[in-house]
Amino acid sequence: MIGPVLESDQRGVLFVTGTGTGVGKTIVTAAIAALARAAGQRVAVVKLAQTGVYDGPGSDTPDLETVTRLSEVTDTHELARFPDPLSPEAAARVAGLAPLDLRAATDYVATLAESRDLVLVEGAGGLLVRYDPGGGTIADLAAALDAPVAVVAAAGLGTLNHTALTLEALAARKLAPAGVVIGSWPRRPGIAELANLTDLQAVAGGPLAGVMPEGAGGLDRAGFLAAATAGLAACLGGARARSLTGL
Repeated sequence: MIGPVLESDQRGVLFVTGTGTGVGKTIVTAAIAALARAAGQRVAVVKLAQTGVYDGPGSDTPDLETVTRLSEVTDTHELARFPDPLSPEAAARVAGLAPLDLRAATDYVATLAESRDLVLVEGAGGLLVRYDPGGGTIADLAAALDAPVAVVAAAGLGTLNHTALTLEALAARKLAPAGVVIGSWPRRPGIAELANLTDLQAVAGGPLAGVMPEGAGGLDRAGFLAAATAGLAACLGGARARSLTGL
């Protein structure tokens, strides 16, 4: 089944994108996966293209390893891997490797969805990052599958413009937003973060779909599940009240 995320009953395919790199997409993906697993759902997680990972010192940790460590979901699928920490299209080009085949990726995700309750698809970077020389993006994949897109945003300066542009790009493509989630809320927020907590809701046109705490990736599984439950709203499987004020 491919369709929107339902309150307290996630089903289908859900894309997770970000307003940029390093905003917490993998942590949010793991949180949604952990909640779905805890609810007894059959959940798979797809990483379309992993970059910056190679054999040897200095390599990044594959995102799906982080997802499994935090959520205990082992039904994971990495469709392409490139060694340089670049956009997928650039990383493939620099490495002399074939780029991700987006049509094949669309078919792959659709097939997974036939036998899972929820398939989470984590992108690389932001919504319009290129995956192939033709300019294919995760937005194209979401459109092909008629699937909603959750947007992970930063908490600090610059996030309002980045989030607004991402939501405008979704709207221009008639893609359904599954909510905005702050991927890492600082332990000691400053005036910018506190102001953004209110302003991001204005940008999103309503309450945030979640706020994950800084350092959540360092928690054990029980602690991470508790953080996911408290941090994400019911639309993403959690118990957070979608209040317009406060945390």
